[in-house]
Amino acid sequence: MTDVVVRALRDDEFRTAHTLFRAALHSGPATDEQWERLREVHQPGRVLGAFDERLIGTARSTDAELAVPGGAKVATAAVTGVGVRADRTRRGVLTALMRHQLTDFAERGVTAAVLYATEGVIYGRFGYGVASRIRDCVVRRSRARLRPGVPEGGEVELITVDEAERRLPDVYERVPLRPGMMTRPARWWPGLFAMLRRGDGHAVAAVHHGTDGPDGFAVYQVDREGGKAGTMRVIDLHYADASAFAGLWRFLLSVDLVDEIVVRHRGLDEPLELLFTDPRACESSQLTDEAWLRLVDVEAALAARTWRGEPLVLEVTDPVLERNTGRYRVGPARVERTDAAPDAVLDVAALSMVYLGGWSPSALVAAGRIGVEDDATAERFDELVRTRHAPWCGTFF
Repeated sequence: MTDVVVRALRDDEFRTAHTLFRAALHSGPATDEQWERLREVHQPGRVLGAFDERLIGTARSTDAELAVPGGAKVATAAVTGVGVRADRTRRGVLTALMRHQLTDFAERGVTAAVLYATEGVIYGRFGYGVASRIRDCVVRRSRARLRPGVPEGGEVELITVDEAERRLPDVYERVPLRPGMMTRPARWWPGLFAMLRRGDGHAVAAVHHGTDGPDGFAVYQVDREGGKAGTMRVIDLHYADASAFAGLWRFLLSVDLVDEIVVRHRGLDEPLELLFTDPRACESSQLTDEAWLRLVDVEAALAARTWRGEPLVLEVTDPVLERNTGRYRVGPARVERTDAAPDAVLDVAALSMVYLGGWSPSALVAAGRIGVEDDATAERFDELVRTRHAPWCGTFF
């Protein structure tokens, strides 16, 4: 399809775009009450529409910052709301949207883009790669006994959803961001609370208070049927340190009329099972991809994070944002463009996958995603990107 026109939508077109997106997911339009909240997550200038004679596709983003290894934060676009009308798919509409959006990001000085993919085959061709992975866990409360030495934690305060809407943004800002985590702009929060108010569920929030004030929270809902003990579903859980982590779990395990606690989308190295005398009280039920990362400005992204070991020359190809194509000498002292012979050859999607430390370059070498001369070079590349923690986003959008 060559007649597609992509442009930023006006505010009065946002609801039509949201309805199109929901239809692409086989959902009906938002009610008037839902839209009053959901309209707040649409950032002016960041909602795109693709048109032939009418709106046939949409994509939007929100400005945020992404934490990278070493503690720096880079300008990031959180991409979401991507959808194409069912009668206009596979005609280049999505490609037009993605190229327009990425070009806009580059022109505005965005360093990286992040998204959650509904399908795993779509976004790799636009330079996105799986940068973090997650697991779901089920904790059997009857078997979950905390080990001696687990921190006692502080006081936990229960608050309503209305109170949480006012207070949780400030608590989240007190949580140190590990690589892969994002800031949560004011426009992100209405989406969470619109979801918490949907249906008949009774969601509550538990705020942990440490020695210096609120330093963590858990938002959860308990599902019960027929008067039996039920299932606690933890919707959002963040903490500043080990004390807050343990304190929140002490509280969650103390809630009555609960048989099991389900926590989803947790970082791979979160030591939940290590809290218990029987680590099998915590069962991992699923491992899957989480955030897909796309480096928009490769040079700026490489310069923003810290590196280990010996420098390497990386030859990067980027067919969408061609100015990223080139060779970069990357090391602990500096990052610079170079004409030197490359040690490793890879595309921007593969670079995005190893950038946060979620994949070892050796794994991508074995999969044919990175080219190196020998195993020794792959090991040097592994050391270059190595990080203390597995990357984790923890913010769905």
